[in-house]
Amino acid sequence: MADFSPPDGQSRAVNKEGKKSGKVADFRYKRPSRPDNSATGKGRRQDGFGVSKGSDSAPAAGPPHRRQAYAAIDLGTNNCRLLIARPAGENFTVIDAFSRVVRLGEGLAKSGRLSDIAMDRALGALQVCADKLRRRNVHLARSVATEACRRAANGMEFIERVRQETGIVLDIITAQEEARLAVLGCHILLEGGEGPAVIFDIGGGSTELILIEPGGPVPQIVDWQSVPWGVVSLTDTVGRGEDDNNQRLARYAEMRRLVKSSFAPFASRVAPVAREARNIRLLGTSGTVTTLASLHLELPQYDRRAVDGLIVPAQAMRAISTKLSSLSPEGRQALPCIGNDRADLVVAGCAILESILDIWPAERLGVADRGIREGILRSLIAADAEGETSRAAIINHRGGRS
Repeated sequence: MADFSPPDGQSRAVNKEGKKSGKVADFRYKRPSRPDNSATGKGRRQDGFGVSKGSDSAPAAGPPHRRQAYAAIDLGTNNCRLLIARPAGENFTVIDAFSRVVRLGEGLAKSGRLSDIAMDRALGALQVCADKLRRRNVHLARSVATEACRRAANGMEFIERVRQETGIVLDIITAQEEARLAVLGCHILLEGGEGPAVIFDIGGGSTELILIEPGGPVPQIVDWQSVPWGVVSLTDTVGRGEDDNNQRLARYAEMRRLVKSSFAPFASRVAPVAREARNIRLLGTSGTVTTLASLHLELPQYDRRAVDGLIVPAQAMRAISTKLSSLSPEGRQALPCIGNDRADLVVAGCAILESILDIWPAERLGVADRGIREGILRSLIAADAEGETSRAAIINHRGGRS
């Protein structure tokens, strides 16, 4: 095993002004300050909002905020993702989307810094996002960065470079805000019923576990913990020695040990809840759970419509995790829905998932192909609507006095 210290659990969480992040804020898209120099039947589904592609033509008439396009960018340790949407009733309709594996946090566990190559990859993806924001004439956008930028010594330098080269103002959000947005974005897919629930988000550089109490439009967060282990940080820290089956088993055991140790405080706090509750529920949002769900369904290629909202037996996910942990990298690459992009990272995701199932032993697992971006969009649309209502009330009040 590689001998590296675990990532710092006391991650920095500051925004561009050096203040702690956490509140919902509207970050309007800013144009670059200088010219661009870059180039089925195996589970049950829960209902959710639809996704459709729209055109660049003007939307139908309606209240001002209902005609506008809103955008959310989530720059994670492994992926750069964008959603652009318009409000549609209580939900929204996606009119454009983009996702690219950028591996921004590659090598961060060893060096403590974002590498030049990783930053260039992320900038290339963000240039695509900026072009889409301009073409779609986005009204409001919020762009967030998570664990890689929280932890990197040069994280703020990278944020400034992104602003100058793309016009996108990234907000380095806290782990707590990351957990809140994930819940806001995917809680609608939580399996029906009474009793406590846990929502988790396995990212590239961190994993969030959130205990919620359902009820009301948005569940109440009762307890939560974030650990600096995601599929990239855990893989980089433990290393990639997989020459034979014994090495693979030892590597997987070390991953499980590290994650179990980090989650121990949360596990001890929620253990009485899990024991006393009649029915506990579990919902996961991440590439790990969607990939494993695809394997469970034996899909020839990834299909969001089949996976998002699926409810699968937890034991089936454990069995798939065990199988993947013993396969060679070439064996994993040959499986549908994994390929080269996920072959070297999916094992770390499996180790994290199994540790979560140990902590919260639900019989079934809900799968969500949505999370932070959807949470951002809901926050932006709701905040803009509230602002318009307040402005209209002020105008009406003034009109009544004149």
